[in-house]
Amino acid sequence: MKKMGLLMLVFILSGCVEMQQAINQFPQTQGIGGIDISAGLKEALNNGIAKQVSKLTAVDGFYKNEAVKILLPEELKKVDSSLRKIGLGSMADEGLKVLNRAAEDAVKEATPIFVDAVKNMSFTDAKTILMGNENSATTYLQNSTSTALYGKFNPVIKNSFTKVGADKVWSNIINKYNSIPFVKKVNPDLTDYVTNQAMAGVFKMIAVEEKNIRTNLNSRTSVLLQKVFAMQDKK
Repeated sequence: MKKMGLLMLVFILSGCVEMQQAINQFPQTQGIGGIDISAGLKEALNNGIAKQVSKLTAVDGFYKNEAVKILLPEELKKVDSSLRKIGLGSMADEGLKVLNRAAEDAVKEATPIFVDAVKNMSFTDAKTILMGNENSATTYLQNSTSTALYGKFNPVIKNSFTKVGADKVWSNIINKYNSIPFVKKVNPDLTDYVTNQAMAGVFKMIAVEEKNIRTNLNSRTSVLLQKVFAMQDKK
């Protein structure tokens, strides 16, 4: 049963053909009363496609979503304020925007990692997730995928910096700031920072959808889904 909840989140994460093919490979798992958990899972995943993480991959998916918008690290807040003081507010705005653009581009790479996490989930994992709290599936994914996700995101973020022009924008920003008399020069690792922020955004949005599935009866749009999630409700 818990497998259904986690897998639904996986599909929400990507909504792509690769994900659906992976889902189809899962065995039919019968729950209490002979309910077809696998079929319920597939239906839930199809209903959840493109609800959350796919939104993050769209233009402004991060930048205009206050829940996950990537803000400047502490080290660069003084850079931002200094630029604005000398009339370079537009440069500062563009610097923030391109960080979010890079994250939007990188999130597309999450799918295979979550597929692997679901394939490796044991029956015990599934049972624990189902009977856990409102973000148990998210926590499982976070614990089991963070290392691999970082390894995947980091080079993509680096490439995305070039792709969206963030490398040039931030090179200009840092050079301009460092040329200001008497300031302490900075040289931040923005690739690492944006990688971690992008990951945090992904897990935050997964948690939003997991909570909805667990607590909102209206999200259970068929008899099968109602029966499957009723198992959790009775815990």
